[in-house]
Amino acid sequence: MKINTHTAPDNSSIKITAKSKNRDISTTMGIIDTLQLVFQAGGPGFCQFAINNACNANCGFCNFARDTFPKEQSKFVDLNEGLDAINILFREGIRYLVFTGGEPTLNPNLITFVAHAAELGIKCMVVTNGGLLTASKVYELADAGLSSLIISVDAATPEIHEHNRGLPGVCNKIKEANQVLKNIGMYSTASVTMSHLVDYDALPDFLTSLGFESVVFSYPLTNLDSNFMGYSDAGLVTHTDESLWQAYEKVKQLKKRFRVVNPTLSLEEMQRFVKNEEQRYPCLAGYRFFFLDWDLNLWRCHFWYEPMCSIYEFDSSKLVRDGCTKCMINCYRDSSLMQQIAVSMQDAYQSMRKGKFFDTTKALTRKGNIDSLRAVMEELPWIMRF
Repeated sequence: MKINTHTAPDNSSIKITAKSKNRDISTTMGIIDTLQLVFQAGGPGFCQFAINNACNANCGFCNFARDTFPKEQSKFVDLNEGLDAINILFREGIRYLVFTGGEPTLNPNLITFVAHAAELGIKCMVVTNGGLLTASKVYELADAGLSSLIISVDAATPEIHEHNRGLPGVCNKIKEANQVLKNIGMYSTASVTMSHLVDYDALPDFLTSLGFESVVFSYPLTNLDSNFMGYSDAGLVTHTDESLWQAYEKVKQLKKRFRVVNPTLSLEEMQRFVKNEEQRYPCLAGYRFFFLDWDLNLWRCHFWYEPMCSIYEFDSSKLVRDGCTKCMINCYRDSSLMQQIAVSMQDAYQSMRKGKFFDTTKALTRKGNIDSLRAVMEELPWIMRF
C-alpha cells in the first residue's frame, strides 16, 4: 500500500515514520541490487522512454514544436504497452528511467507508469517544460514515487524563455512546482539547451529565482538520425566550432557559481569533440543506456540511424559495446563517463571468474577509471538526492 503524506494531515507523524522505514529498507535493497548489477552487467542501466511525441510547446530549437510537428503523426504509449515495457526494462537491469516526449505530461498514463516503475525499484524522473504542472500534479507524481523532475529553461529572463516556449506564464508554474517540491523534500533540476538564447552570466540568478539549485546543460543538436525530433537546424543551436568551444568553456566557469551536473571532464571531452581531437571516454549507449520510443522500438541512442529491436525482443543478446564517440548527446556521453568504472569492475570480475588474471588487472588499470571516479565524486551530491 502506498502511504500518502502530502494530502492527509491525520496521523502524519506515524505515516512519515512508516515511510522512512520503508525508504530505509528500499535503500538497502537498492544497494544490494546495484552491486549485483555492477558485477553482472556493468552497473544499473538507464533508459529515456518517450511516452508520446506530441508537445504543447513551440520551441525554436526542436522539431517536436506544436506548430511544426504534424498532428496526424502524434502517438501515445497506451497503458498496457507501457507497463509491459517497464517490466522488460527492469528485467534487463534498467534502474533509472526518464520519462520524456514530446511533453510527457500530456500522456494520461504518466502517473501509472511512474508508480509501476517505482514499485519495481526503478528511479524515475520526468523531463517537462512545466506548462501543465500544477501543485496537485506535483503531489501526484511525488506520491507515485517520482525521484525528481527535470524542467526546461531556455534563457535567463522570463520574457525570452516564455517567448521561445510559446508558453505564457510558465515561469510562475515552474516557481510553484519548485516550491511544492521543496516543501516535500524533493528537488528538480533545470535543463538548459546550449542555444544562442542563453546568457551564461545571468543564468544562475534567474535559476535561483525560479527555485532551482542545480542545472544540466543539453549539448546543442542540429541533426539526429533516429525518429527523435529534439533538434533543429533553424539557427538557435547552430554554432561555429569556436563559438561552441567557448560555450562549453562558459559552462565550466559557471560551475564556480552554481551546481552544474555535467561533469567537468565530460565538458572537456566535448571541447575535444568540437576540435575533432581524440576522444578519451567511449559511449555506453546500447550497452547500459538506451532510448525507447512511442512505438516501443528500442534504440541505442537518439543519434543512431536504426532501432536495436522491439522492446518485446530486448535481451542481453541485443547489447552493443563498440566504443562509439560519434555524437555529443549529454545524457549518454556524461553518463557513460561516470559509468566507466562500473563496466571496468564488471570486466575485471568476469575475467577473474575465468582465471584470466592478466585481463583482470588490465580492466582495473584502464586510464579512464580514475577519471570516471573523479566525475562520480564531482556529481555525487546531486546523484545522492535520488
